Amino acid sequence: MIQSVSSVMSSIDGFGAVARTSDVAKSSPAAAPASTPAIGFDGVMEQVAADAIGALKAGEAASISSIHGKVSAQRVVEAVMTAERTLQMAVAVRDKVVQAYQEVSRMAI
Repeated sequence: MIQSVSSVMSSIDGFGAVARTSDVAKSSPAAAPASTPAIGFDGVMEQVAADAIGALKAGEAASISSIHGKVSAQRVVEAVMTAERTLQMAVAVRDKVVQAYQEVSRMAI
């Protein structure tokens, strides 16, 4: 999602400039040509999981680099806090998926 916002923002001349509706519509994912495959729910979840894994690995790498004296303590704290927020988000999403599954399994057929 952040990449989508970034692509829209890069098509605008500046944050202070007013974008024309046609420019935003052309750069929006909904205006993609029919030949471009639509990203489904599974693709979005796969991307979110990959981003989460990357954030966790970055936090771990920053911690290891700090031990070797290559990274400041501030950078380590930022990376670890980002990894912690990412892990909390992943757990919250997992809980919601389990809750949704349980509700569907209780439905009468």
